[in-house]
Amino acid sequence: MPLILPSNSISAGGYEVANSLRFDDGSSDNLSRTFGTPSSGTTWTISFWVKKSTNGSALNLCSRLVDGSNEDRIRFTSGDALEWSVYKSGSYAGRLVTNRLFRDNSAWYNIICVWDTTNGTAGDRMRMYVNGVEETSFSTDTNPSLNETSNFNASGSNHRIGSVTSGEYFDGYMAEVVMIDGTAVSDATSFGEFDEDTGIWKPISVSGLTFGTNGFYLDFENSGSLGADVSGNGNNFTVNNLTSIDQTTDTPTNNYATGNVLIPSTLTYSDGNLTIQRTTTNWESTGSTIAVTQGKWYAEFKWISGTFAMIGVEDMELVSTWDNEFMGQTANGRGYGWDGNVRNNGSSSSYGASYSTGDIIGVALDMDNKFVYMSKNGTFQNSGDPTSGATGTGGLSLSGTEYIIGWSAYNSVISANFGNPPFTISSGNSDGNGYGNFEYSVPENYYSLNVKNLAEFG
Repeated sequence: MPLILPSNSISAGGYEVANSLRFDDGSSDNLSRTFGTPSSGTTWTISFWVKKSTNGSALNLCSRLVDGSNEDRIRFTSGDALEWSVYKSGSYAGRLVTNRLFRDNSAWYNIICVWDTTNGTAGDRMRMYVNGVEETSFSTDTNPSLNETSNFNASGSNHRIGSVTSGEYFDGYMAEVVMIDGTAVSDATSFGEFDEDTGIWKPISVSGLTFGTNGFYLDFENSGSLGADVSGNGNNFTVNNLTSIDQTTDTPTNNYATGNVLIPSTLTYSDGNLTIQRTTTNWESTGSTIAVTQGKWYAEFKWISGTFAMIGVEDMELVSTWDNEFMGQTANGRGYGWDGNVRNNGSSSSYGASYSTGDIIGVALDMDNKFVYMSKNGTFQNSGDPTSGATGTGGLSLSGTEYIIGWSAYNSVISANFGNPPFTISSGNSDGNGYGNFEYSVPENYYSLNVKNLAEFG
């Protein structure tokens, strides 16, 4: 079973990004703004930090549609390449399409596009950087003419973040969206730097930049005004279909687990890969993008609707494919089902209370002592005590070495909360490090699945 660990996230130290915004293509989420007269139509720069949730679909990062013959887009193509196109009077004035494909749904990318048609070198008039390195290998490489103006960053409406006017909506997370009007950065170091210990590209503060007339800085820290520009320009964006529940703490400086879309299945994912839907009457499963071999970890799952649900853990070494399988299918797996029984190696035995739609199931995974505990609406089942350590009071014993926390749906919709819930939380509880937003208290010394906690305890 494929698993991609979030290798490009920073675990500690340096500048911290507090929030991101979660876009769901099924909800037509986007931000829009009418631009004024720019500082320059020939020189500008835009930077995004993005975490994709979908592969195989066209996903727009930003665009401006004037009409069918005039539009600009920066997007992932349906083939997962990165494309930047400037379409004027029915033909491409400039276009770059990378040979490299972007299919890592668990890691953050920093994408920077520099428009500088005052440059005397044609190949330097459109430049793209990904994670601090300039892209130089393109399947399409059309250079704009000297002093060509773009449709984007021109006076007029239909400037969008996360879509075109209608369609090709972004699906995933965005953070630190910054535009500089009138300046073409010479490299990527205005937005990030390589960590001296790990060599990983990480964000830096952009507050000292000169943003220009149409420039903006969207940090998504104000849940009541998600389109607020904090550059000082007041170039605020209109929020379309996004709400405060879409503000998350899953960021380039602390990457959280989500559901792993690379696990073979016919599940429908939404809410940044935290909600799964299975519409047919057989099982499908997914698991966390972060697997653990040690430490103590906590997550919650809400059964939204449907027939059957199963929540639990699986041993990575025994899962070859999850097609038509459920949590607890393998010898080392454990799945707490809707009927109150626990599954192990496909067999069922009595465990706890049954649960139904609207209930929240907690998973406390103790990899130090090899036990897992499951709760219903805050009450651990089988008289379980996650703090009992090696005693394992009421816990389900585990014998594998590397586990993921997962969930299974049978004609159901189920949402996961690894710390950034896609559903409303009425109370609000964090782990001992202050991370996560959970409905019920996190057991002592258990932590949410993110890379900062993983660096400390995993």
